[in-house]
Amino acid sequence: MSAQIISGKDISADIRGELKDEVCRLTTETGVTPGLATVLVGADPASQMYVGMKNKAAGAMGINSQQITLDADTSQDELMGVVAGLNADADVHGILVQLPLPDHIDEGAIIEAIDPLKDVDGFHPMSVGRLATDSGDFFPPCTPAGVVEMLMRSGHDPSGKHVVVVGRSNIVGRPLASLLIRKAVGGNATVTVCHSRTPDLGAVTRTADILVVAMGRPEMITADLVSPGTVVIDVGTNRVDAPGTEKGYRVCGDVLYDEVAEIAAAISPVPGGVGPMTITMLLSNTVKSARLAAAR
Repeated sequence: MSAQIISGKDISADIRGELKDEVCRLTTETGVTPGLATVLVGADPASQMYVGMKNKAAGAMGINSQQITLDADTSQDELMGVVAGLNADADVHGILVQLPLPDHIDEGAIIEAIDPLKDVDGFHPMSVGRLATDSGDFFPPCTPAGVVEMLMRSGHDPSGKHVVVVGRSNIVGRPLASLLIRKAVGGNATVTVCHSRTPDLGAVTRTADILVVAMGRPEMITADLVSPGTVVIDVGTNRVDAPGTEKGYRVCGDVLYDEVAEIAAAISPVPGGVGPMTITMLLSNTVKSARLAAAR
């Protein structure tokens, strides 16, 4: 294996150390301590785990964290009321409503109800619009922002490079493309977005200087789809059967890691790659929101 390993775990630890120092300065100099509120509806085990991880990480950095847990049968109006209360709370700078929500709740309406100034997930239409037009203060979606940080901090500035993004979701692919083409640090790339309808995917992915894969398909990117010397960021997190193991499954990315690592210049692992960065960028957005609030 010859590729440089881009460890999201290590990069995330560095960023969290910087943010912890910033939280301390912000609190000391302005009296404002960043506050993050997470809202969990129902008892989905995965969602409970994710929210718990976010709150634990926030607390470790000195961010005031509160979790609001609601029953699965909570009505949309009741949830709207909770969001309205958090919007009005001056001590709350970031609001995260954990997705997915129960089927009877309109996720889009809930996201739009969050004050854009507290939309630290970066999903509000105003946040999306500001990212697309590169205007005003906005909070970028956490996973795409984490990918850009990983590239920059590992010495792979996308400026002037051809970046191929495989996946066009509103959570990763589309906002990542918008970040990468901005006239800003971490941007200025030439970006091609591929998806399930792209004919001859390999003909495009082999032209990439940087390849970012976010399709949610286990190990779909094999060595024959990657040119030697490419930087590969694997956003996928998939659980596949592994009979005979203690858990009965293993976690893998969208890239066939062992094979691609033999020819790539650099590659992010799964787990330990993009995953830790997503929570870290949520915390970064929360600190940014508090900083903006202190300046108003």
